[in-house]
Amino acid sequence: MKSYRLNRLFNGRSGNCFDVAIDHGFFNEHPFLNGIENIQKAVDVLVDAAPDAIQLTIGQAQYLQSIPGRYKPSLVLRTDVANVYGKDLPRALFSRMIENPVEQAVRLDATCVVVNLFSIPGEPEVADQCIQNILKIKPVCEQYAMPLMIEPLVFRPNTEAGGYMVNGDPEKIIPLVRQGVELGADIIKADPTDDVTQYHRVVEIAGNIPVLVRGGGKASDQEIMDRTYGLMQQGVKGIVYGRNVIQHANPAGMTKALMAIVHDGAKPADVMHLLNS
Repeated sequence: MKSYRLNRLFNGRSGNCFDVAIDHGFFNEHPFLNGIENIQKAVDVLVDAAPDAIQLTIGQAQYLQSIPGRYKPSLVLRTDVANVYGKDLPRALFSRMIENPVEQAVRLDATCVVVNLFSIPGEPEVADQCIQNILKIKPVCEQYAMPLMIEPLVFRPNTEAGGYMVNGDPEKIIPLVRQGVELGADIIKADPTDDVTQYHRVVEIAGNIPVLVRGGGKASDQEIMDRTYGLMQQGVKGIVYGRNVIQHANPAGMTKALMAIVHDGAKPADVMHLLNS
């Protein structure tokens, strides 16, 4: 049953989840590799810090799943690769899914698979590819009782933002989140709104589907802590952060600080010391 895998993904004490995403190498952008050049070291650091899950690709899942013992983060498997993140976009954009993604996830003992749902100004073909990916993977997820995490991602125009920049407008995030739910998401992974106090609207539109919040681009320690605490007060079920963890000077300390906010309801002032420990 799907709930058995979800029980491994969501923390048994708090019911929330902290998933650290280090699948960025899939997207062929050099800046995305900062902090994960040595993937084995990155995984080992995170395993020691003990988040609930680590998000990896089929080529890198081995570094997590080959670790012996029962007590390690769960695997969230990235299933799609795209070329939409560069400052200078190629002539043709795409979002492609790996072959037999759910079967590969089962073989890798993943607890969840994740797939994008892009909304990029002037690029409806990419949105169509994302929807086709979801329509293809959803029935197989049901067949194998594999939870499906859909990642609605609204971009700002590339000419305006100069590369990968998300749009925090709730009027754009909310309908895309709802589309992800309508397409069959078991978990939604969505960007924060520009005004964090409005995020309850995203949670509401998702109904009984748990919402995990993306970390997005690099931000200061204080901003990350304040934003995470504010989001957790509005009913989200956790976070999926990547670069703000693994590119931090102290990834283990950042993980522990965020875990305290996500699972214990700690306030930012109570956890800042962990970043220097």
